Amino acid sequence: MKEKVRTFLQQEIDKQVTPGAVIRIKHKGRVIVDEALGMNSLQEDGVAMTKKHIFDMASLTKVMATLPAILQLLEAGEIHLHDKVATFLPGFARHEKEFMTIKQLLTHSSGLIAHQHYFAQKYSTTEVLQDIFEEKLSYAPDSDVIYSDLGYILLMAVIEEVTGQPIQDYAQHHIFKPLGMNDSGYLPKYERHEFAPTEYLEHLQDHKYGIVHDDNTEFMGGVSGHAGLFSSMEDVSIFTTMLENEGEHNGVQIIDPRWLVKSRENFTPFSSESRGLGWQLKGSGPNPFGDLMSDKTYGHTGYTGTSFYIDPVEQLTVILLTNRVYFGRQDPIIRLRPRLHNLIVTNLPG
Repeated sequence: MKEKVRTFLQQEIDKQVTPGAVIRIKHKGRVIVDEALGMNSLQEDGVAMTKKHIFDMASLTKVMATLPAILQLLEAGEIHLHDKVATFLPGFARHEKEFMTIKQLLTHSSGLIAHQHYFAQKYSTTEVLQDIFEEKLSYAPDSDVIYSDLGYILLMAVIEEVTGQPIQDYAQHHIFKPLGMNDSGYLPKYERHEFAPTEYLEHLQDHKYGIVHDDNTEFMGGVSGHAGLFSSMEDVSIFTTMLENEGEHNGVQIIDPRWLVKSRENFTPFSSESRGLGWQLKGSGPNPFGDLMSDKTYGHTGYTGTSFYIDPVEQLTVILLTNRVYFGRQDPIIRLRPRLHNLIVTNLPG
């Protein structure tokens, strides 16, 4: 298994799909593959990729910061799934959005469009929210799944309104610190060689080291509910182990197990793309986690080349961290992920 996974990833590195990769595979409670391959960068100061490198998590922010915060607020009775977004953000109650719910934002079924280029106007967080308030529905809520960053920007605003704390502070105090995730957070401060850098930008005359890759988040001060989190393999492994243990870590309950079970239900039966609360589930269409992981599999991807998936039936967890956007915004990672997960499941020990 280990050699087959190493060979597969090395071939992808040789094709310049990504300069490097870190992978950890856990099966039935035991780590069976734990490897770092390639380089963090192909620049002169590049170093060998290690398990300690700091990655831009991109959209894993949605399930490692925003989702756990929302689940904790649900557990505390501060919010409920069918609360109207406008209850917390009154300016949102316009253009037929007054009935949009927390649940619809979490499941990407809200009627909001996928994305806007706020960075083109160099919009701050306040300006981005005001622009979202003016958005009109692009489809009827609960009729389709359109993966939307806008929904998770709104969820950040809801979290901040309810808790009275910036999302980065809430996540640090209520998620990362209790879990001992010491490498995780927004606006990271590390040495250049400790990062897995992302895309080259002309105005920087360099790749992005510790600067969030997502353009909108960069102009939002590096912090959002849809992107901005940085982390390491060790920390993502701690986080996924907490999920495997039904929300518990070292005797401390981080997330109530009933809410974790609820989060993994399919809330979008009207779509071929199955969505839980935050989670990507196994739908009838193609999945990043391939063809062989069970129907109970859940997880998420990040645009920069990160992902984790957990299959509770097979007791299998696969964490893959790459900085594939180092080479730009082409999408060979879309083929890499399902092939890799199929290879892993096919070669699992009995």
